[in-house]
Amino acid sequence: MLEAAVRAGRDRHGRLLLTDVAALPLRTGALDAVFGAGLISHLPEPAADLRELARVVRPGGLLALFHPIGRAALAARHGRQITPDDLRAEPNLRPLLAASGWRMTSYVDEDARFLVLAVRED
Repeated sequence: MLEAAVRAGRDRHGRLLLTDVAALPLRTGALDAVFGAGLISHLPEPAADLRELARVVRPGGLLALFHPIGRAALAARHGRQITPDDLRAEPNLRPLLAASGWRMTSYVDEDARFLVLAVRED
């Protein structure tokens, strides 16, 4: 994916890194925002990993968790049902974010997209 990003010129305005989300090689408060496409369901330790993302984002900075398909549509595509313990469900994700240094400001779960926006707390 990084090679494709470089071919598309995505490295012109910033540095692309292949790194472990649990130990980001960035100073505290170095970023204004994080955009995580398809990220949340792949975090090995969601609470700790979201705390690490909060560490590298300045207070007041943003977190966007995106997926190009909503939870119900994704579950249907894989022949599954949505379960109450789904990490991306708002009642599960909101407190997880809050405990990790984020305040959820927007939650959209539609067939065509999943998008959560959160602000880094002080």
